[in-house]
Amino acid sequence: MFPSRRKAAPLPWEDGRWDVSSCPYPGSPSHPQKEARGRERICRGSSLPRPLAGLGSPPPQRKPPPQDNGGSRLVPGGLPRKCSVFHLFVACLSLGFLSLLWLQLSCSGDVTRVARGQGQETPGPPRACPPEPPPERWDEDASWGPHRLAVLVPFRERFEELLVFVPHLHRFLSRKKIPHHIYVLNQVDHFRFNRAALINVGFLESSNSTDYIAMHDVDLLPLNEELDYGFPEAGPFHVASPELHPLYHYKTYVGGILLLSKQHYQLCNGMSNRFWGWGREDDEFYRRIKGAGLQLFRPSGITTGYKTFRHLHDPAWRKRDQKRIAAQKQEQFKVDREGGLSTVKYHVDSRTALSVAGAPCTVLNILLDCDKAATPWCTFG
Repeated sequence: MFPSRRKAAPLPWEDGRWDVSSCPYPGSPSHPQKEARGRERICRGSSLPRPLAGLGSPPPQRKPPPQDNGGSRLVPGGLPRKCSVFHLFVACLSLGFLSLLWLQLSCSGDVTRVARGQGQETPGPPRACPPEPPPERWDEDASWGPHRLAVLVPFRERFEELLVFVPHLHRFLSRKKIPHHIYVLNQVDHFRFNRAALINVGFLESSNSTDYIAMHDVDLLPLNEELDYGFPEAGPFHVASPELHPLYHYKTYVGGILLLSKQHYQLCNGMSNRFWGWGREDDEFYRRIKGAGLQLFRPSGITTGYKTFRHLHDPAWRKRDQKRIAAQKQEQFKVDREGGLSTVKYHVDSRTALSVAGAPCTVLNILLDCDKAATPWCTFG
């Protein structure tokens, strides 16, 4: 009626295999006697006998995990238990210092070599340290051509861009075998920034060994080796054309990078000095080019599109001075038929030859003069 239950196997002390009645008391003499086969004695305080056949093996005893008393933790690799993270950090620094010291001594010839297989030190010839790569130098050669380019870079407080621009453009032009020199036109007065007037000054202060100029923004780096920086004999050559410039794409744009022979720049009477603040001076110069009867040329066959140049300007970090004060809003759209290269007023405070990552350049600290009666917007006051 009820399901049958399996009878449990009797325990050793239940079937008489273990005798617990004859255990001697502490301090009483024990009387060893011959036990019957198959029976064993167990006494209080003694260890358990080995299991008998047929009862199975007892489960293995697990070693209790080590306890942390609130001090340091155990670390692998045989390190002492009291070793902390700080000790490991100090040990790593020490190993690194010793490794550098060994490398320096071994390649300078101050460490003797150990003979292989003999375990004894024998002096040997000093091992030379790995040679440092020489700085990239490009010496101009007469085979590069008869013309020399003056790169005019209007500048004010853009040192991060300048440290990238000078070495990049120097290598770029040297690979193309364009004889050149870079002039950084640094405006150090307290007037608003005047890009056009700085270019006029750079034209007048550039060496007579140059016969054409590049009006070049400091934040625009050429990337395509097919771009032409050669002598623009036929007319002004706009390298950063609207089809290639990453930001400005209107047809009359001539900013960014523009090449002109010095003869053609004088024919245009340079650029207008009336543009204080950012923008519009290159649009006025486009009208001067057309007024001088010059034809504007642009690159052809360039397939890299808007990736032809790298633009370094960060609008969140570099705020441009785009304010238009008083009559400046109306004057910015007019053509300056009187002012230009012949009327720029300035003073060169200093001229310094520099080398930026092996690239030579000349920094001109320029103090511009402003006629506040003619252009009162040269200051914010």
